[in-house]
Amino acid sequence: MTAAGARIGIDVGGTFTDLLAAVPERGLVVHHKEPSTPADPSLAVADGLAALLARADLRPDEVTGLVHGTTIGLNAVIQRRGARIALVVTEGYRDILEIGRSRMPSSFDLYAGKEEPLVPRNLVVEIPARLGPRGERVTEPDAAELDRVAARLRTTGADAAAVVILHGYTDPAFEEGVAAGLRERLPALPVTASATVWPEVREYERALVACMNAYIQPLMRDYFARLESRVRDLGVSAPIFISASNGGSMSLRSAAQRPVETVLSGPAAGVAAAARLGAGAIVTFDMGGTSSDIAVSVDGSPELATHTTVGGLPLIVPVVAVHAIGAGGGSVVWVDGQGVLKVGPGSAGADPGPAAYGRGGDRPTVTDCYLATGLIDPRTFLGGRMPLDAGASLKALSGIAAHLASGDGHRERANGDVAGPDGGSDDVAAYRVAESALRVATAGMATELQKIMAQRGLDPRRFALVPFGGAGPTHAAMLAEEVGIAHIVVPPTAATFCALGAAGADLRRDFARSLRRPLETASATRLAGVLAELSAQAREWLAEQNGAPRSAAPPAASGVRRPGGRLSFAADLRYSGQAYELRVALDPDRLDVEAVSEAFHAEHERLYGFRDQDATIELGTARLGVAAPVTELPPAAVPPGTGAPRPASGRQVLLAGIWHDAHVHLRESLGVGDAFDGPAIVEQDDTTVVVPPGWSADVDEAGNLHLRRPDGAGAPNHRRKA
Repeated sequence: MTAAGARIGIDVGGTFTDLLAAVPERGLVVHHKEPSTPADPSLAVADGLAALLARADLRPDEVTGLVHGTTIGLNAVIQRRGARIALVVTEGYRDILEIGRSRMPSSFDLYAGKEEPLVPRNLVVEIPARLGPRGERVTEPDAAELDRVAARLRTTGADAAAVVILHGYTDPAFEEGVAAGLRERLPALPVTASATVWPEVREYERALVACMNAYIQPLMRDYFARLESRVRDLGVSAPIFISASNGGSMSLRSAAQRPVETVLSGPAAGVAAAARLGAGAIVTFDMGGTSSDIAVSVDGSPELATHTTVGGLPLIVPVVAVHAIGAGGGSVVWVDGQGVLKVGPGSAGADPGPAAYGRGGDRPTVTDCYLATGLIDPRTFLGGRMPLDAGASLKALSGIAAHLASGDGHRERANGDVAGPDGGSDDVAAYRVAESALRVATAGMATELQKIMAQRGLDPRRFALVPFGGAGPTHAAMLAEEVGIAHIVVPPTAATFCALGAAGADLRRDFARSLRRPLETASATRLAGVLAELSAQAREWLAEQNGAPRSAAPPAASGVRRPGGRLSFAADLRYSGQAYELRVALDPDRLDVEAVSEAFHAEHERLYGFRDQDATIELGTARLGVAAPVTELPPAAVPPGTGAPRPASGRQVLLAGIWHDAHVHLRESLGVGDAFDGPAIVEQDDTTVVVPPGWSADVDEAGNLHLRRPDGAGAPNHRRKA
């Protein structure tokens, strides 16, 4: 056997851990799903990695890189299970986290409570250190003050600390000096300097980035150590990378230093993979075991956001704009106090999981609804490795039906009268509840999707839907019909698509530095200088990702330099008096006042329909992104088809209140050019694609399965060339 260079992607979900091996030399892509182990996710990673290597016939020494996406940091913030941390702030700003932006979560709810801060007030320590808005040193702590603060930190019992100095973004070295002084006095205490992590204006948001980084850092470092140990125990010596929230990846060392940049890494990897399917406007639909997420990508570029929310707290680092819109396959079906059928947000998770899993769970889930309506086959789930109990699903759903029937007049809240597949069954009520629950879940998703698209001035009917995750392809057509989308693209490895995105992720990082001054000749010169400094930092960071030691000092930068990756330059600008800035892409070779001003005027006119040539323009934050391709993933090896594939079998499925005789096709038997009409089911070993009546399906050169409605003939074509 010839030696192979395999790159492995891993995505840890709430129900399953997905793994994928890409071997370009062999044109091979192999995937595997392993039940997650929530108590210690690294156990599922190790077991799944061993199974994947065996399945792909790979030796451990043939692995050249491993990229891991995780939600551990995200879950720690949401569930408030991070480290005990302290916060060191400028004197007079002890309540920076308590006051926040002085806004309630809901303006119309008199009983709404604000999110608890990550740092209790009694763990906030003041220090006489302050910068002015232009970087002038107003107050600088002496050795005695550092000794006092260190002594106070020692008494808090904190596991980590964050340092936030007023206007620290103007001179990151000053704030880092304070943090270094505390580390010197407390060697065992990790200390995060906010301006080192993210030197952007707005003290509260910058404080949250630093606190979030400190809050999850001990937990993430422990997990990364266990992960590396288990991977090495399998004989894999390849470097380990971690997926980043911006759709890229970073070294294990970088992720341990800046774990805040990984909190949304899992969903971002799938969006980045979908964007590589080809040019065009797409909405990604990631439906896993716990929730469903969407993101928008236009012309191969995922939408990025610099203001998002994690666990009710604002996060200002750049992330792929992923929005949660509803239930997942493990979301529980239940009845509220008013007798109304609901789906989620509670989830059965991986243990005990849906009732059909046979692990002791007795609450019905969306997966149980798929099973009851015939959309998935209990015998072929996970390629037959994990048979499901259809009887347990019907029993659990019958319990919901009985609950609905027990309420006066509430029986009709489930959809209509749906007989069994043979025209009569003792489980009629269970079928009715299953179909109604799927409609409820779909309606909730559609409402959120349409709201998100409308906020961006986008019409979902002009987009193609790219579903992935274990349940995405199963639910995609239901969602598409609800919002009017007429084109669905299902990738070959849809169920492990986030793992595919991780395996092919570029090295990527974003840099920023706030300037906060009117745009004029002097500030334009300063902008060019800052972008040059950020370019040098990017070059050094890329070298570190490839194993080069950290240099004693960054190379001098006399102009904007381009390291061995793609650089993108931008700045946040606004008209004087506006509350927030617009991000404007910049040409690094044209950073004079006239060019930057025109770029801003043009972007403002594009978004709002006018420009104000006479208004003063204010320069906010300079931004630089760097991305370096790591590997080119092999395309799927898809043989030519016959044009009219022969179904492997057939079964009855319940769609829109009617039982249909559906052909069942096996995904691996479909070739390029094969086409068929719905109702049909396409089964693969890790997911199921539903093709409803009135839809057609065909396979392109890259193995993508296209679902189309006849009334969507004019929709944009999203085919990808092989």
